[in-house]
Amino acid sequence: MRYFCILIATMLLVSTLQAQVSINLNVNLDRQPVWGPTGYDYVEYYYLPDIEVYYYVPQHRYYYYDRGRWRYSSYLPSRYSNFDFYNSYKVVVNEREPYRNHKTYKEKYSSYKGRHDQQVIRDSRDSKYFVNKKHPEHNNWKKQQKHDNGKGKSRGKKSGQK
Repeated sequence: MRYFCILIATMLLVSTLQAQVSINLNVNLDRQPVWGPTGYDYVEYYYLPDIEVYYYVPQHRYYYYDRGRWRYSSYLPSRYSNFDFYNSYKVVVNEREPYRNHKTYKEKYSSYKGRHDQQVIRDSRDSKYFVNKKHPEHNNWKKQQKHDNGKGKSRGKKSGQK
């Protein structure tokens, strides 16, 4: 019986740890650009159908086709200098190297070209996006976090103590 209880306790502990690791690995709100669409806690790539470019969120890189091959850079080439990230449609793609299947994405999302109906992170008032350093409410959120974790809460004093 003792062995059975230990086995169950171990399984519960392992499943709890896996859930915590899974949550930590599957959220990257703080790394997404503020021009990204709302509604996604985790994003690998954005596909931008208007210019047929991919943006890799973890490394802040653009993947674009140039002179017969896919290239990447932290910045887009000058030919995209007038592109408005905030007013274009972004498709979330959570697949490794989606540009290798570009033909499929181009066909599937060509109807999204010219659409301007996505809310972007910068304009969201959902507090979960305030963790992003470039969100307009980030500094207020940070102050609130500091207040909630510090001087704003009583520190272990019992009721009635001074």
